[in-house]
Amino acid sequence: MKAADLFLRCLETEGVRTIYGVPGEENADVMIALLDSPIEFVVCRHEQAAAFMADMHGRLTGEPGVCLATLGPGATNLVTGVASANMDHAPLVAIVGQASTRRLHKQSHQNMDAVRMFQPVTKWASTVRDADNIPEIVHKAFRLARGEKPGATVIELPEDIAKAESSEEPIQVKVRRSRTGVESGRVAEVMQLIAEAEFPLLLLGDGCVRARVGELVEQFVDKTGIYAASTFMGKGALPARHPRCLYCVGLGARDVVLDAFEHADLVITIGYDMVEWHPDRWNTGTTKKIVHIDTRPPEVDRRYNVDLEIIGDLAAALEALLAACGPEQSRRAESYDHHVGEMRRAMTEELHRHDRDTGFPIKPQRILSDLRAVLDDEDILISDVGAHKMWVARHYPTQRAGTCFITNGFCSMGFALPAAISAKRLLPERKVVALCGDGGFLMNVQDLITAVRYRIPITVLLWVDGQYGLIKWKQEAAYGRHSHIDLVNPDFTKLVESFGCQALPVASAEALIPALEQAFATPDRPSVVVVPVDYDENLKLTRRLGEIISH
Repeated sequence: MKAADLFLRCLETEGVRTIYGVPGEENADVMIALLDSPIEFVVCRHEQAAAFMADMHGRLTGEPGVCLATLGPGATNLVTGVASANMDHAPLVAIVGQASTRRLHKQSHQNMDAVRMFQPVTKWASTVRDADNIPEIVHKAFRLARGEKPGATVIELPEDIAKAESSEEPIQVKVRRSRTGVESGRVAEVMQLIAEAEFPLLLLGDGCVRARVGELVEQFVDKTGIYAASTFMGKGALPARHPRCLYCVGLGARDVVLDAFEHADLVITIGYDMVEWHPDRWNTGTTKKIVHIDTRPPEVDRRYNVDLEIIGDLAAALEALLAACGPEQSRRAESYDHHVGEMRRAMTEELHRHDRDTGFPIKPQRILSDLRAVLDDEDILISDVGAHKMWVARHYPTQRAGTCFITNGFCSMGFALPAAISAKRLLPERKVVALCGDGGFLMNVQDLITAVRYRIPITVLLWVDGQYGLIKWKQEAAYGRHSHIDLVNPDFTKLVESFGCQALPVASAEALIPALEQAFATPDRPSVVVVPVDYDENLKLTRRLGEIISH
């Protein structure tokens, strides 16, 4: 059969049902072969958006999302989205076209070494030099992408190889994931450390969300009596309403819960990546022991010199720890419960301080309180990168893992809109909200038309302040002034209506919930809720944190 047909059959065998991408000349054989394949091709308006859609596909399903681009600028446009998926450990396979192998050795039109470009930002990148190797290359790319820790892989398919003939067949997928065991001796050592600790804490990372171990985490907290906080990407690993949840950490400034980490004599990290919240932020104060529970050994860092490691499947590790828990394990000292409980109460008070504020522009806290009120526990919020990301991390209580997504490794602006398109395609029964600032929104605004084309009714909650708000926040906190952060914005109502979307400008705090409800009730097209935001709250929060902690 033709190599392009074999390539798609291999993708079908891996379970691929959707490819996000932009067609090109050098991937034309694959595009034509798609006409006879059950795989749906979602036509995007920019390759970066296609990669972000594939990234979210991987986060939600656990199976690699697939994106496709042509050679040269098509491949370079993919890089940011591919690198983001890789650093955030989302399984993704990128397919890029390439010039004929007969001209790769010399200067030629759009010819560049794409594989070498992708290698630093992926788990693996390779090219197909022989059509008969396609089954092995495709299977390896998917196996590596979904294997722990998940990430991105790249397959380059030159145009002459795509046209070649092959008699090979796809490799059948027999094992999708390996589940490694846990040494009983290590489990006993962890339980001993817990028994000896006066002030233990759990730090829950994105690995808990990827492994879908929320119920096991909750049981472990209940059985041990230990309080737990999550990183931005670990939100929901323990429900925010759980009485021993310390919400989210990693704001970058001192926060209420940081005091708990400074007092801790034992920190047990589960599924934690230091790319999110570096240990020099929390390994301070009291000398503490560290237990690292993850699928891979920890990164070497002088502030993360662990005392004990449990390396293996997170579900298996938590099941083993739960089996080893005795009734005495949950008996924590009254002073511990009082001290940490006070922190949770203080943080809970902080979260609700401005729930009913009527000011306009609207305070971030009020926006997130209203949004939380109209979203069910299972509905999905996807945050872009900007000042709003910090507010979402701190002020959006998350009750289920995998319902609040914050890209916090590579931290690329422009993520939320295309990611929401992918999420709503996969889970049409849920409300899906992309929360964007006016800076990040315009970085991938062109793919609003993709949502219109495929009748995908996402809701974009657009915070407008006319500035790069997070950069201003950090500049003013560090230097007392700001530089080059002002934006010139279009009329967002006219802009999104020109795409065929529903525009819902908000003119008062009381108008936000009705606008959101109208957006959710619109079944066949995207809606953009345009909200002026009061970012004077940024520095007020910085000062407020100083006041709280000084007391």
